Amino acid sequence: MEKARNTSRKEPRKESRKEQILQALAHMLETSPGERITTSRLAQEVGVSEAALYRHFPSKAKMFEGLIEFIEEAIFTRITLIIKEEQSAQDCCRKFLTLLLAFCEKNPGLTRILNGDALAGETERLRVRVIQLFDRLETQLRQVLRDAEIHQGLRTQMTQQETANLLLATAEGRISQYVRSGFKRKPTDSWNDQWECLSLAIFR
Repeated sequence: MEKARNTSRKEPRKESRKEQILQALAHMLETSPGERITTSRLAQEVGVSEAALYRHFPSKAKMFEGLIEFIEEAIFTRITLIIKEEQSAQDCCRKFLTLLLAFCEKNPGLTRILNGDALAGETERLRVRVIQLFDRLETQLRQVLRDAEIHQGLRTQMTQQETANLLLATAEGRISQYVRSGFKRKPTDSWNDQWECLSLAIFR
């Protein structure tokens, strides 16, 4: 992987048409909140014909799936590193949630997908895919808490499942506020102070 990055610095990699389409879709999700994005408008944004879009993606749903796959890879790759690097479960949970909030703050268009706002009127399987993504996040949090109890004797005020759910629900609430405010109310604002209060209430 490092070798690939070094190579790219010498010879900048040209973006593929697929990447251009997905970036254009993410940009339109950010700049056109509340509007349904059609393949016709997307083709205009990319500067190609609708037929050209369908040569790369058989449907608009597949384009959304491409963005969801990007979100999954970006978030879970980093979460895996956090879990490996952090010995403290509290710090691990904090960094875990901070990562999610910071990712959303930097990617407003993708946040509309996570929030479900951009999926209104789209195929049901996309909403199921996002539900599964958040279920996976909650499972990861629960595993961190379970391992901490076994190896560190760390206990929480509620069960591990209830605690993981509360932590993720807090992050989801801030993400929803971000979308609802038109991306003005940043999810990381005052987060560190709120985490301190949340942490004191959760961990024994």
